[in-house]
Amino acid sequence: MKINGFSHVNVRTSRLDDMIAWYSDILDMHPGPRPDFRFGGAWLYAGDKPFIHLVEVQSEPRVAETKIEHFAFDASGMGDLAAKLEASGITYTVDRVPGFPLVQINCHDPDGNHIHIDFSLDDAKDAGLA
Repeated sequence: MKINGFSHVNVRTSRLDDMIAWYSDILDMHPGPRPDFRFGGAWLYAGDKPFIHLVEVQSEPRVAETKIEHFAFDASGMGDLAAKLEASGITYTVDRVPGFPLVQINCHDPDGNHIHIDFSLDDAKDAGLA
């Protein structure tokens, strides 16, 4: 067997509309085709791939201890994302990855999930964030 790539992350949420809006407005993802499951939700696409599967739940999911600390995306356009986050009042950090030509923007979605977005060092320099 050989892993060919990452498929998606499944996120349970009681704030479906807020989550769709956040991922659309901040990360430029868009809702797309989704199977007719017996529960509400949305698949959010980057290009033609549904990377985020949102599952609607009635009450806020409770987690005693988080096993997945974050999920991440590889992207370009660091300056654009930083501007969107600032305009939206979303707190974020910019972190250089030691020993690698990568710079991350770390932030949280409306449900508090930690997300980081990886950018090339050149992209970060172009944005004045390296």
